Amino acid sequence: MGECQSKCEHIAGVPLIPAVAERLHQLYLAKGSLATTAIEGNTLSEQEALQLIRGEIKLPESRQYLGQEVKNIVDACNDLLHTLATTGKPPALDAERIRQLNRLVLDKLELPDGVEAGEIRSYEVSVGGYQGAPPEDCHYLLERLCNWLGEPAFNPPPDQRLAFATIKAILAHVYLAWIHPFGDGNGRVARLVEHHILMSSGFPAPAAHVLSNHYNQTRSQYYRCLGEARAEDGVVRFLEYAVQGLLDGLREQLDYIRQQQRDISWRDYVYDRFRDAKGDANRRRRNLVLDLSEQVEPTPIHGISALTPRTAAAYARKTSRTVSRDIAELISMGLVVREEGKVRACKEKILAFLPFKSQT
Repeated sequence: MGECQSKCEHIAGVPLIPAVAERLHQLYLAKGSLATTAIEGNTLSEQEALQLIRGEIKLPESRQYLGQEVKNIVDACNDLLHTLATTGKPPALDAERIRQLNRLVLDKLELPDGVEAGEIRSYEVSVGGYQGAPPEDCHYLLERLCNWLGEPAFNPPPDQRLAFATIKAILAHVYLAWIHPFGDGNGRVARLVEHHILMSSGFPAPAAHVLSNHYNQTRSQYYRCLGEARAEDGVVRFLEYAVQGLLDGLREQLDYIRQQQRDISWRDYVYDRFRDAKGDANRRRRNLVLDLSEQVEPTPIHGISALTPRTAAAYARKTSRTVSRDIAELISMGLVVREEGKVRACKEKILAFLPFKSQT
């Protein structure tokens, strides 16, 4: 729990240029929103979900309901983010708020007979062998759950705020799944309530989507742990499963953010090295370094002139001797490394605190 809190604090304090920050927000919003619907059968890809958020895709009519499911989660998350940004405080987490989330989840979707968005069910339900709470008890249980979550036991010491929020959010998720108060959308509502608590407690927005992504990536284990949570001490085991996934996801997210920071710092460094260098040759060399920086693997020297459309245009009327001269110059500047007939950008040059590696 301590490491989870520490990772969240690191993510929240990371300086990123606005374009990268927005890209990161969109990426994890797409991941989280798709994940919470994919658990229940949504078959959109992560790329399609991202394109949907950016308004770059129009799904065929037969799949539009899948897009609507994701859009509803996106709208609920963005609505909370907007409220926090404009008022500085979250909506109260009460039974009406949970009913509102169900209305958002089911908005513009075709619903089974007898299901009304935002309304407590009036009939018995059974899910995967589990019998939901009696319909006549659902409203009381929702009220009791919200009151319990507001009790002093969940008021954290200042230095453990995010750790307490994690426990509170996961418990709210589990208990809502048990009550199963609605005719449809209960799982999505439970995960949105989890997200609501995390965001309201100061989780950075990308980190607040990690749990939903974890549940989707480990779907069979998610349902098994949720079922086993009803046994004695089972809630603790579900907490352990969820927190381990949260920690793994935060580590991955922080690695991604650091990579974005390294890429930005590297580009700045390259531009700085060529700041006083004029002429087409230096512009060509600078662009070559930047294009090499985008490659995952070293590039064969004979493939340099066709590396990207930009390099292809730059070397279209040049000979192989020009390519060789440019590479030699970039090597002398310490921007490129040559390895067994291939070259790569020397991006490690900007990592000031790499651990020492023994040569033995």
